[in-house]
Amino acid sequence: MNLQPKASHFINGEYVEDTAGRVIDVVYPATGEVIAKLHAATPALIEKALNAAAAAQKEWAALRPVERARILRRAHDLVRARNDEIARVESTDTGRALSETLYVDAVSVAEALEFYAGVIPAYNGETISLGNAFAYTRREPLGVCIGIGAWNYPFQGAGWKSAPALAAGNAMVFKPSENSPLSALILAEIYKEAGLPDGLFNVVQGHGDVGQALVEHPLSAKVSLTGSVPTGKKVLGLAGSLMKHGTMELGGKSPLIIFEDAPLENAVRGALMANFYSTGQVCTNGTRVFVHRSIHDQLVEKVVERAREIRIGDPLDPEVTMGPLISKAQQEKVLNYIALGKEEGAKLEMGGGIPAMQGMEGGFWIEPTVFTNVTDNMRIAREEIFGPVMSVLAFDDEEEVIARANDTEFGLAAGVFTNNLPRAHRVIAKLQAGMCWINNYNLAPVEVPFGGVKSSGVGRECAMAALDHYTQIKSVYVESDDVVSVF
Repeated sequence: MNLQPKASHFINGEYVEDTAGRVIDVVYPATGEVIAKLHAATPALIEKALNAAAAAQKEWAALRPVERARILRRAHDLVRARNDEIARVESTDTGRALSETLYVDAVSVAEALEFYAGVIPAYNGETISLGNAFAYTRREPLGVCIGIGAWNYPFQGAGWKSAPALAAGNAMVFKPSENSPLSALILAEIYKEAGLPDGLFNVVQGHGDVGQALVEHPLSAKVSLTGSVPTGKKVLGLAGSLMKHGTMELGGKSPLIIFEDAPLENAVRGALMANFYSTGQVCTNGTRVFVHRSIHDQLVEKVVERAREIRIGDPLDPEVTMGPLISKAQQEKVLNYIALGKEEGAKLEMGGGIPAMQGMEGGFWIEPTVFTNVTDNMRIAREEIFGPVMSVLAFDDEEEVIARANDTEFGLAAGVFTNNLPRAHRVIAKLQAGMCWINNYNLAPVEVPFGGVKSSGVGRECAMAALDHYTQIKSVYVESDDVVSVF
């Protein structure tokens, strides 16, 4: 298998290589096979990308929003046309099942491009009446924005960050995760074919040092990062020390609360999707499943029964529903947490090991895992595992479960399953989370703001809110009378 791109980077409208950069091995997680070799960006390439972005941005910002929208709309069409190709690259690069990537990754980026192409012509400031004077505000682009993507949804990350940034009149230099660096290059090709001027969307590869160089460069005005809480704190601290804008979409340990009157079949489906989709490698996952004691055993029985039906295998097989983890390091991390759960006294209901995968023994496999008898102080209930490990916790009443759900540094997501809608809204209002669902879980349409509170992030992606984070307000006071002066 070979997915070697034309070159490692896409800068100023063309593929660029510099073999002096650190080698990045791109690995197929299902087998451990190296499928491409890239090179991290050198300081010269970082400088080239930022200068190209800065040079292109001013003319781009001067265009009428409807002109920028036309290009984004053409990019939407091209993403749709290349959906199957993008899905196969994503599944090969990340190990996520093709049964997911065919319907999520390119589709979500296409919808983002379509959304921002539609709304940007009507995204304006406001007029404020002040008697004989008035004021108005302008929404102006920030300039060169840095996007730093995560490895679990690399194409979506590149699209969700670049679509609102470009629509608002900015340029972007995007650094994918070194673990899944391939698909952002496809998006760069698509933007160029759609007519985006050279230099407005650049892709540079690398590790944390490349991201740091991009953020601290004098030409960059903002960073949008998707990643872990420790990484987010470092990046936001760096950006803040330089008075630059920052959007941080970080990790979580989200609660999924299932009340005694919940629609049980939907609650089971929600719990499964909140823990095992993308092999559990989703930041919003509801990995703390709080179940009312009266239905606890019944729900666990159904969850385990359904989880045993999950088909684990080659991500490129359309019938497979769960692939491997992203890397050997992630596999070891998840196995360590499973061992911790056992040591701390949780009951292993199913899974917990490495499945036998004939012909793919070198892959980073893990079984879907369910723990019960979990208590709030256990590490598997407090720390983000980022793997297919569900912790089930029993509860007795509403106020109790709200307090326990909020007892965490995280605040990314939360879900409630109940047929009592007044209670659903009441509980959601008290949960400290940025993304919430009632009687469903993990849906993220582009029309809805996406992001967290507390340690889970700052700012929002998607929806109109993202445009606010890629622009700055200029206020203009207009006098229509004589100036009043004490002099």
